[in-house]
Amino acid sequence: MSDKRKGKRPLVADKRYAAQPKKPRKATVKPKSKPRRTARRKTPAKRRGGLIGLFQRLLRWVLRLIWRITWRIGAVVCLLLSLAVGYYYTTLPEVTELLDGRARGSVTLLDDRGQVFAWRGDQFGGVVTADTVSPHLRNAIVATEDKRFYRHFGISPRGIASAVRINLSEGRGPLSGHGGSTITQQVAKLLCLGVPYDPAVQSEAEYEAECRRGTIKRKASEAIYALAMEAKYSKNDILTIYMNRAFLGAGARGFEAASQRYFGKSAANVTPAESAMLAGLLVAPTRFAPTNDLTRSQRRAATIVRLMNEQGYLSEAEARSARNNPAELSAAAEARAGGYFADWVMSSGPEFFTRKTTEDVIIRTTLDQRMQRAADDAMKWVFENKIRAGSKAQAAIVVMSADGAVRAMVGGRKTRVSGAFNRAVQAKRQTGSAFKPFVYAAALDLGYSPNDTVMDEPLTINIPGSGPWTPRNYTNRFYGSVSLTRALKDSLNIPAVKVSEFVGRDLVRQVASDFGLQSDLAAGPALALGASESTLIEMTGAYAGILNGGSSVTPYGLVELRLLGDDAPVMGTGGGIGERVIQESAAQQLVYMMEKVVSDGTGQRAQFGGRALAGKTGTTQAARDAWFVGFSADYVAGVWMGYDDNTPLTGVTGAGLPAEIWRETMVRVHEGVPIKPLPMMTPSQAGEAREPSPGQQGSSTGPVGILEGLLRDILGGGSGRQPEPNVSGSDR
Repeated sequence: MSDKRKGKRPLVADKRYAAQPKKPRKATVKPKSKPRRTARRKTPAKRRGGLIGLFQRLLRWVLRLIWRITWRIGAVVCLLLSLAVGYYYTTLPEVTELLDGRARGSVTLLDDRGQVFAWRGDQFGGVVTADTVSPHLRNAIVATEDKRFYRHFGISPRGIASAVRINLSEGRGPLSGHGGSTITQQVAKLLCLGVPYDPAVQSEAEYEAECRRGTIKRKASEAIYALAMEAKYSKNDILTIYMNRAFLGAGARGFEAASQRYFGKSAANVTPAESAMLAGLLVAPTRFAPTNDLTRSQRRAATIVRLMNEQGYLSEAEARSARNNPAELSAAAEARAGGYFADWVMSSGPEFFTRKTTEDVIIRTTLDQRMQRAADDAMKWVFENKIRAGSKAQAAIVVMSADGAVRAMVGGRKTRVSGAFNRAVQAKRQTGSAFKPFVYAAALDLGYSPNDTVMDEPLTINIPGSGPWTPRNYTNRFYGSVSLTRALKDSLNIPAVKVSEFVGRDLVRQVASDFGLQSDLAAGPALALGASESTLIEMTGAYAGILNGGSSVTPYGLVELRLLGDDAPVMGTGGGIGERVIQESAAQQLVYMMEKVVSDGTGQRAQFGGRALAGKTGTTQAARDAWFVGFSADYVAGVWMGYDDNTPLTGVTGAGLPAEIWRETMVRVHEGVPIKPLPMMTPSQAGEAREPSPGQQGSSTGPVGILEGLLRDILGGGSGRQPEPNVSGSDR
C-alpha cells in the first residue's frame, strides 16, 4: 500500500484557523548588564634583570627569613615567659603571709604615764589594707608612684620609655636614676622575689643590698615576678602588700607604723596633707623623714598635693587647704624618738628583748616627759645666754627620784638626737670635789659630828714610789681649825685629805663603791679630792642614796617589759633602793652639811624659790671637768660640763655654769611641786658638838681633834713642797 501522505507538508495549528492579525509587541527596556569580563590569561610579570633585580630578590628572601626566625623566637620566648610566670605564680603565698616581712622586731617605749614617747627597731603598727586606709592616703600613693596602676598589667612600657628618656636627657645611663617601675614591680623588689631572709647565710644589710640590685637580669626577674603577682592577686591586694612593707623612715615599716610614728594617729584617719607627707617618703625615706627635716618634708608633700590635684584626687579647694595647712609632727615625734633616755634604756635592757629582739616589745619606763622638757630647755637656755657663741663645750644632765628612778636625761648639747654619744652614761670623768661627801659620810658613820674640827694647815704626805705630795686649797690659803661642815661648805682640800687618811682610804672607797661609784677608785691620798673617774649617772645615783637616808640605789629607767599582745610582763624593774650603806642619822647629818654648801658655801648659785636644797660643787685639775650634783626633798639632779677632748674650761668651775644649769633645770622640774623640808639632822639634834681643847694646839676633844698629832706623824706635816700633778682643786 502506498503512502499517499508521503511528501506532504505536516499540518500545523495556525493553519487550521483563520489568520489573526499580529499584536504589536511592547518594547521592553532591558537593564544594562555589566559588561561581561572575559577571562584574560595572566601573563607572568617580567622580572627585573640586572643588579637591581638581584638585590630585590635577595632583600625579599632576607625579610622572609627574618620573619620566620622572629615568630619562632617570639613563640619560644612567650613559652618561656609563660613558664617563668607560672613558676613564680605557684610560689606566691596568700596575701596575709606577705604583710609583715620584718627581719627583726620592734620596741615601743612608754613614759611613766603610759604614753608612747619613743620607738626602736622595725615598727610595724598593724595590718592595713587598701580599703581600710584613708582614701586620701591611697590616692596619694597611686598619684605619686604609679598613676596608671589600675590600668596596666604589672609593667608599664610607657613608664619605662619615659624613664629612659629622662635619664638620657639628664646625662645618665638609660637604666640609671629613674627606673619607671610600677607599684607591682616595687612590691616584687620589697618581697625580694620571694627569697626569705636567713641570718645564718648573710647579714641583714647584705640581704637588703641583694634585694635592691639594679642589674638588667634582676629587673627582668622583677618584671616576671610582677606579672605573676598580677595574675595571682587583685590590684588592691598588691597595693595592700606595698602599704604594709614599704620602709618609711625612723624605723617605720608600713604606713600604719609611719602614721603612728609621725602623727600619733591611725593611717585610716590621716588628712590630705598628712597623706601627702607619708606618700612623699617613698622616694627617699631618710632624706624626707619629717623628724630629720620637717620643712623639706612639707615641701615634698606640697608637690604630692599638686599631683593629686592634677589627677583629680583633690579639688582645687582641698589642695589649697592642704598646702596652707601642712602636716605637723606629734609631740612624741618631735622628741626625736626619746633621745638619750631611750638609748640608755635600750642599752641597759636585755639584748634579746631590746637591741636584737625578734618580737614586738612594749617597755614602760620612768621617764617624765615634763621633766625631760625642763632639762632640755634649761640646757638650751644656758648655752644660748651664758656661753660664748662657737664654744665646743659640752654638758650633761640627769634628774632622778631618791629611789634611783631616772626622770630625765640629757647626754649633750644637742638634745633631740638618737644614737649619739651619751655623756651622762658613757663619759667617765674625774669627779673633783663632788666626791668629798663620801669622805665625810665615812666619818659621820663612824660617829663623828658635823661640828668636829680638823686643822687646815700645810700638809705633805710621802707617797711610796712617788715621793712627797702637798695638796693645796683653791685659794692657796689655810684657815686653821675648821669644822667638818665648814670644810665641806667651802670645799677645803687639806681637811678632806686628813679625814680620809684618818678614817682610812679603804673605808672611803668602800662607802663610795657601796653608794654606786663602780669605777676604779684611786689608791692614793688624792682619792679624797676626786682623782677617780665616774659617770654622771653614777654620781647622781650616789647622791640619791644620801637623800633617801643612806641606802644605795641602782639608777633605772625600765619599769616593766612585756610582749605585744601579752598582759603579763616578762620582766620588771631593773633597779631601785638596795642595801644600807651608812646609818640614817649619818646620812641626815651629811644632808645638813650639804645644805650649807648651797645656802652659805660654794653652791650658792644653785639657790631658787626659797627651797631647802643640798649639793656639792666639783672642779678637777686645770678645770677639765666641772660638776654640780644636788637635791631637793623630791628630786636629785646632776650636771657635768667639759670638753670631749679634755681641753680645760676657761673661767668655769662647778660653782659657776654647772650650778646655773642645775638651777635652771630644777626650777622647771619643781613647777607646781609643793615646798618640802630636807630630811636633815642638825648637830644639836645629833648630840653636843666637841670644842677644841686649850691644852692642844689647834685640836678638839673629839676624835678628829685628838688625833691631829697622830695625823701629823702619819702624814708628815710641813709645807713648801709642790703639789702632785693632776690633783683636784676645790671650787668657787
